[in-house]
Amino acid sequence: MSSRWGAVAAYSLLGASTQLLWLTFAPITTDAAKHYGVSAGAIGWLANVFPLLYVVLAIPAGIALDRSFRAALTLGSVLTAAGGLLRLVSDQYSAVLAGQLLVAVAQPFVLNAITRVAGGYLAERDRPKGIAVGSAAQFAGMLAAFLMGSVMEFHTLLVAQAAIAVVSAAALVVALRAPALYHRSSEHSGFAAFRETWRDPFVRRLCALVFVPFGTFISLTTWIEALLAPAGVSADQAGIVLIANVIAGVVGSALIPVWATKRRRELWIMLVAVAVTAASCLVLAVAPGFALAVLVFTLFGFLLLPALPIVLELSERRVGASEGAAAGLIWLSGNLGGLIVAGVVGALVDHPAPAFLLMAAVVLAAIPLLRGLRSDVEALPSITTGEHS
Repeated sequence: MSSRWGAVAAYSLLGASTQLLWLTFAPITTDAAKHYGVSAGAIGWLANVFPLLYVVLAIPAGIALDRSFRAALTLGSVLTAAGGLLRLVSDQYSAVLAGQLLVAVAQPFVLNAITRVAGGYLAERDRPKGIAVGSAAQFAGMLAAFLMGSVMEFHTLLVAQAAIAVVSAAALVVALRAPALYHRSSEHSGFAAFRETWRDPFVRRLCALVFVPFGTFISLTTWIEALLAPAGVSADQAGIVLIANVIAGVVGSALIPVWATKRRRELWIMLVAVAVTAASCLVLAVAPGFALAVLVFTLFGFLLLPALPIVLELSERRVGASEGAAAGLIWLSGNLGGLIVAGVVGALVDHPAPAFLLMAAVVLAAIPLLRGLRSDVEALPSITTGEHS
């Protein structure tokens, strides 16, 4: 059985591009507000529209991917490139907002496709690795956004990111001209596939599980600067903390899921990630500071971020041909968790210790969910993740 890694590489590059465009203005919020003559809150909405639209579009995008995979993913590719280019049409906030909205619409069509790309273009033994690579690329796109924003001049930044979006979209469109190597038929399609997938208790438990760590991660990355400021941590230092977190997440996502799948230790590694993340929040509640923040964010980034590709791979093994529906539900749950948990933590942003304690409690709620998944995960078929020729 052969694998077509070129398609996975092109998809991973586009996935990274969507994250890059999403977080363009996160490291330069103040400068962007001055440049466009708007408030910092208005700049924040250039990123906040993404999880909001994801919640709305996750299911329609999943339906489109299950019905006509290549056409739906091509649409996501084109919209991503168009959004990057639209931000260059005018040096006005309205043009940038319109571009961000286009990319936000494209994002569910791209990210929901990760398990479908792996299942269609890779042999079974390579699929965990493909999902891990695609997930790591997304975190790498986040890292690139932080780094490019800190070193590049404003207009040059937008031009460079538009070029990356166009090149990645073109590469994937070309890769998709070749049909998938592996096809799996399903008795259900469209909304019926989502309904049947949601009826599976295992999928519902995975969605509940993703809600917790995803929500905690988004809360920590959203509010870390404000929560650490009373301890004397500057905005630049908070940026270093986030960069360390994402670098660790990229490395962890590339290594841990494949190891966990091969040894059937998926739930064990997620339990360790939950424990370390909760302990990190407790430590920051008691003794916040720059050096300690770098350490704990690196640790939980390495362990927690790989939970996403692990969950996606488990869903792909469970649902087979309805992986688009399952991925859509999982991404929907994760983004909804981010909106809700980050919103609650935002109300405590002036009280760092209670905020960190709340996030520790939230992430610990994953433990009973992990226990509830044990029998279903043990019943899933094993995958031999050997090397391919």
